[in-house]
Amino acid sequence: MVYRNKTYIAFDGDKDMRYYNLMKAWRDGGNNTFNFYDAHDLNKAYDTSFEASIKSQLRKRFSESKVLILLIGESTYRLTKFVKWEIETAKRLNLPIILVDLKETNTTPNWFSDYPVIRVPFRQERIQYAMNDWPSRFKEHQRKQDIGVWIYK
Repeated sequence: MVYRNKTYIAFDGDKDMRYYNLMKAWRDGGNNTFNFYDAHDLNKAYDTSFEASIKSQLRKRFSESKVLILLIGESTYRLTKFVKWEIETAKRLNLPIILVDLKETNTTPNWFSDYPVIRVPFRQERIQYAMNDWPSRFKEHQRKQDIGVWIYK
C-alpha cells in the first residue's frame, strides 16, 4: 500500500508557475510554519510528451497524494485538457480540494457544484491553515453530504 503524504498542486504552467515556485520557496526558506511534500517531486510530466504519457505521470503523483491544491489564475478554468482532468481525478479519488485565489476577482466554475471544496487567498498562512484543517472538515462535509465552496478568509 502506498503512503499518501503528498500535496498535488495543479496550475496553469504557462502563466502561474511563479506562484507554484513561491510556494516552494516558502517551504524551503527555513520557515517551519509552511511545509508540504510536493507530488511534483515524484516524476516529470513534460509538455512535449503525448497526452496519455503526461496523464500517466500525473496518475502516479495522485497515487501518493492526500490533498489537491488548485492555484486559480486568470485562465486556469479554460485549461480543460489537464486542469479539469486533474480536478475530476481528484474528485474520483475522493481527495480534499483547496482552491487558492491568485487574485480575489477570480470566479469559481461549476466544476465544484457536486463536491465540497475550500477557497483561500494566496497567502502563506491561509494556505497552510487550509492544508492542516480542510482534510478533516472535508470528511465531515462528505459525511453530511454537504457540497459547495467554503471560504477561509
